[in-house]
Amino acid sequence: MNYLNDYIADYARVPSNEDLPNTQMLSDIFNTESVTENMVHVKLKFRQFTSALRRKKEISSTVLSESKLIRCLSTLDLTALGIGSTLGVGVYVLAGEVSKTTAGPAVIISFLIAAIASIFAGLCYAEFGARVPKAGSAYVYSYVCVGEFIAFIIGWNLLLEYIIGSASVVKGLSTYTDALIGKRMGTYLNDTIPMNVDYLADYPDVFAFFVTILFSTALAFGAKESSLFNNIFTLVNLCVVIFVIVAGVFKAHPSNWTLKKSTIPDGYGKGGFAPYGISGIVKGAAKCFYGFIGFDCVATAGEEAQSPQRSIPIAVVSSLLVVFLAYCGVSTVLTMMLPYYLQDTDAPLPHVFDSVGWTIPKYIVSVGAMAGLCSSLLGALYPLPRIIYAMSSDGLLFQFMGKIHPKFNTPLYGTLAAGVFTGILAALLDLDRLVSMMSIGTLLAYSMVASCVLILRYEEGKSDKKDEDSRDLTLINVFKQMFNTKLKNPTSLTARLVMIQVVAYVLWCIGFTSTIVFCEKQLQNRESWAIGMLVVFGILLCVTLMSIQTQPTSNVKLTFSVPLVPWLPGISILINIYLMLQLSPLTWIQFTIWIFIGLIIYFCYGIFNSNERYTNIASISSKNCLVNNEKSRKISYQDIKLNEANYVPKIAQFS
Repeated sequence: MNYLNDYIADYARVPSNEDLPNTQMLSDIFNTESVTENMVHVKLKFRQFTSALRRKKEISSTVLSESKLIRCLSTLDLTALGIGSTLGVGVYVLAGEVSKTTAGPAVIISFLIAAIASIFAGLCYAEFGARVPKAGSAYVYSYVCVGEFIAFIIGWNLLLEYIIGSASVVKGLSTYTDALIGKRMGTYLNDTIPMNVDYLADYPDVFAFFVTILFSTALAFGAKESSLFNNIFTLVNLCVVIFVIVAGVFKAHPSNWTLKKSTIPDGYGKGGFAPYGISGIVKGAAKCFYGFIGFDCVATAGEEAQSPQRSIPIAVVSSLLVVFLAYCGVSTVLTMMLPYYLQDTDAPLPHVFDSVGWTIPKYIVSVGAMAGLCSSLLGALYPLPRIIYAMSSDGLLFQFMGKIHPKFNTPLYGTLAAGVFTGILAALLDLDRLVSMMSIGTLLAYSMVASCVLILRYEEGKSDKKDEDSRDLTLINVFKQMFNTKLKNPTSLTARLVMIQVVAYVLWCIGFTSTIVFCEKQLQNRESWAIGMLVVFGILLCVTLMSIQTQPTSNVKLTFSVPLVPWLPGISILINIYLMLQLSPLTWIQFTIWIFIGLIIYFCYGIFNSNERYTNIASISSKNCLVNNEKSRKISYQDIKLNEANYVPKIAQFS
């Protein structure tokens, strides 16, 4: 088949209409001294390479209806999955820690701010879940909207999030169980098989390893069966939370919210409702935000939901609402039962009930904590094999990991492999140094989903009415279109303009939040240059969102749409970037290493085995057949002094 037609039309930028140059002109192009055969070859290879990075996944209605996974999860199942994977750390650890060290009784406000930020991200997830109800969560969303390379990075980050999240939860479950039996298990393992290695645990946590394998096996047996166990754990968890709130009311003392400074020990603020001030509330909100991580696992179950377009938005919003009410109620009871500076940072609920002399409620809370952590472990492990399945099915990861078992209808090998790897991490590693890595991948995924919502809302859809606008993307046309007053339907110009504005908005967010984080002292001292930078970036943020708002939106009908676009996704991006900049330099170094490993896998395997590559090859072959049949484009290539054999085999290398 003659592929040189496409090379000339697509890469040498030769017009394809009647103005197509003659053979002599083409010969002159390729025989000039400034353009050698090697330069043309490099140029073609580079364009093929960059085109491969921008490949998008096409998901038709037929593909959406076809799935090897069983659609067996109801809206209640998805809601319970979201609650179970989220409601855990915030209730049993975070409320006591933040109230004692960061926010005081105002931890309730911190949870409210974190909940609002999470709901913003959750609404963006809900719209994407309605658009693309496929397994894979933000990975699939970014693959459809942005391109293959960014999608792989997002998927690789999600793997990091769920692996470390699962390992930390099972480690907490092991520690909690050990505490209930008087730390006998830990003492025995430490005396028998100690490990004296930096960055590793004191001893191999055999219990954590086998619990992870047990839960992974349960997930491998089927989504419906594992969902049943998760529903039971979640129900027990919610019942214990309600018990804590109701029982705690009888021992609540509102005076603990109005403590005077003279009664507060040194190092615990100024007393009152907000002893650490507004800055403490904001910093507390940054910590409390991580207590809401986990709801995105609902979106990963899109292929197993009975009615994903309806169930996913309801489940995401409902689970976040229930989790916030639980956090708010428990925080209120905790800080009213016991002064904030007397809270225990490791196990606040048992400590509070023990302090008031209630022994039986202490053990009831312990049972609830076990159920909550088990539910969180299921919620953390559940999306991990689904992401592996989605990426391996697309050819970006090793395909054997995505094979569906014919009996259980689950990605058996991917589930067990993920469970074994997570169990090894939980058994060998001291996760205190790695737990913050869970957040960086999550926040990046949240930001990407919010950006994709903006881009898709303003893209030119196939069903949209067409406005007569043939303007190219030039500087003058962009300037004229910055604040749209004429067009009512999106065009290629407005769609590309919005994409550029979204990228610019992310840059303004980085500048704005960097000024707040790294120039905090200068802002407190009211230095003019710091305030000026903050004002400039703030104006750029507002102007960019105002410009996006004036652009025509797509007419595609969705079962759920994010309200207040572009402001709500824009605020979500701003908050996520701010929280990412709060992470330590060590976290960024570890994150860079993880990304480097992922890049090796992608450029050595994924880019060559991607399903979209073969789709593009088929498209190119079809296109060549059409070109060769067009009589109007008869050209003799005998005079072109390029060896076609050197180029034709390369067509499939990156396409």
